[in-house]
Amino acid sequence: MSIVGTIPMILTAVGVFVICIIFSFIWSFTNSKLFPNFNFVGFDQYTRLWSSDRWNISVGNLFTFGIFSIIGNMVFGYLLAVFMDQRIKQEDMFRSIFLYPFAMSLVVTGLVWQWMFDPNLGIQSAVQKLGWTDFQFAPLTSQATAIYGVVLGGIWNGVGVTMAILLAGLRGVDAEIWKAAKIDGIPAWRTYLFIVLPMMRGAILTAFILQCTGVVRVYDIVIAMTQGGPGIATQMPAIYVIQHITDRANVGQGMAAASTMLLPVIAVIALQFALQWNAKRKRNKA
Repeated sequence: MSIVGTIPMILTAVGVFVICIIFSFIWSFTNSKLFPNFNFVGFDQYTRLWSSDRWNISVGNLFTFGIFSIIGNMVFGYLLAVFMDQRIKQEDMFRSIFLYPFAMSLVVTGLVWQWMFDPNLGIQSAVQKLGWTDFQFAPLTSQATAIYGVVLGGIWNGVGVTMAILLAGLRGVDAEIWKAAKIDGIPAWRTYLFIVLPMMRGAILTAFILQCTGVVRVYDIVIAMTQGGPGIATQMPAIYVIQHITDRANVGQGMAAASTMLLPVIAVIALQFALQWNAKRKRNKA
């Protein structure tokens, strides 16, 4: 009977994910415009995609955003996890504060950081009013720095959940490891960095995969902060897909871009399975 109860969920999952992905891939080989059709044009949409400056800039922005935001989230998330691991008072309150940004809508997060970086309302204005009149900090107004402003917003949103995952990994480390390190006189920072951190591969991999999937589908926070601008300085692949399917009525080109975005997701999933298979193989040999 339990299997019967899960049938609607299975059908929904298959319908929404598998069938939609298959049709997206099929339509990426057609010249579909406003409505999908089956007039196949081979790899023309992919050729046009990779000859488009807007798409290539979007991919470059995605790599910049991904590298800096993932590194930032992992480093600051681990530092916060170490801070929380000190058995501080009011731990529940601090955990709620750090996790609160992740619970917020990315649109709200983006709007908050847009105001923070507004030269007339945010950080720059506040510091100048304190007397430092030459202070300049408005990254979203420049094409050279706008992407880094978006990175800061992404880190603020994701660092809390990274902290929670890594804190769970820290709390799972055998207490005997800490006792042995203390008896050997190893400083706490070296224990956290060189002994405990390598033992948290599972938690680190989980946080890393979560961050990677979030980077590939980044859209809301960019729209809220910059609308992809100034110019196309913060354009992302997801924005390219949405614009071609809706504003430009070019479903074939949008589906080609969407299908290309699946490749890094597949690579991350394959990496996860490869690591799990390798770990299982080592356990069986032991």
